[in-house]
Amino acid sequence: MKTVIRVLIIIVIFILLFVLLNMLLQPKYAETLVEGSMISQYYTEPKDHEVIFIGDCEVYANFSPMVMYEEQGIKAYVRGSSQQLIWQSYQILKETLKYEKPKVVVFNVNSMRYDKNSPEVSEAYNRLTIDKMKWSQEKIDIIKDSMTEDETFLSYVFPVLRYHSRYDKLTSEDFEYLFKRKNNTYNGFLINKNIKGVTSLPTQRRLADYNFSEECYGYLDKITNLCKENDIKLVLIKAPSLYPYWYDEYDEQIKKYAEEHDIDYYNLKNNVEEIGIDYSQDTYDGGLHLNLTGATKLSKYFANILKTNYELTDYRGDAIYEKKLEEYKQAIQ
Repeated sequence: MKTVIRVLIIIVIFILLFVLLNMLLQPKYAETLVEGSMISQYYTEPKDHEVIFIGDCEVYANFSPMVMYEEQGIKAYVRGSSQQLIWQSYQILKETLKYEKPKVVVFNVNSMRYDKNSPEVSEAYNRLTIDKMKWSQEKIDIIKDSMTEDETFLSYVFPVLRYHSRYDKLTSEDFEYLFKRKNNTYNGFLINKNIKGVTSLPTQRRLADYNFSEECYGYLDKITNLCKENDIKLVLIKAPSLYPYWYDEYDEQIKKYAEEHDIDYYNLKNNVEEIGIDYSQDTYDGGLHLNLTGATKLSKYFANILKTNYELTDYRGDAIYEKKLEEYKQAIQ
């Protein structure tokens, strides 16, 4: 019996050490690569949002739910992540609907340009979206759909298999955030106050084929059907950016799809002057994404569209959101 107890104690100690090692070696996404922590911050939020944004960096950099709340009383959350691909957006939406049912889902269509064979599909971006998701069927499906040839499913289950070489690159961040996490967003919006105006853009090259893949259309159908099944209004948008180029041929395909499926589509690139965006001041990376001032302008503009067209509640005065708004205002000073 004593031998059995010793063996059990050894096994328990081994398991605890293995778990601790996984936690230690996995990136914390707290002070560096903060984009990797955004997807997980949703889980601790109140689940009473009437608007959910899904998509890539063009949502989390460009739309501020706190501005939308202040302007129109909208409770919104951005479930965005870096290079979030359309099959990832679909699974993230499925996961979100397990927690709550919004009135409106806003999907940024930029990812329609990338299928699973695109060079933009990479492990680095996969990790920023997947690593901090809670384990669920949706996370399992995202991993299976997203893995590159060099990745393994087990490396997501046991991060030490992927990050074992980080042992000599650990920093104080890894120890400080071993048992805690840091919120880097405000309802999914990542603040960036830097200014890097547009000075020049790469030459707009012609493509051999402008058509979106059947694979991407298939996932767009899944997003559309999921919203219809749950009586949710789906809204498609293209956030304003100057690069990568959003070709007219791309735009026409989304317009056609939206018309055929009775979906509203807003190409906000066409409303830059009305929004008041100044690309010499309102971008932090030369026209790819908006900075704080640009996102504030866009959020005010789009909040008006949402409130006018989709029968959303005015929640201004909500104690929790008033506190959030005060914290947000302090952060942007």
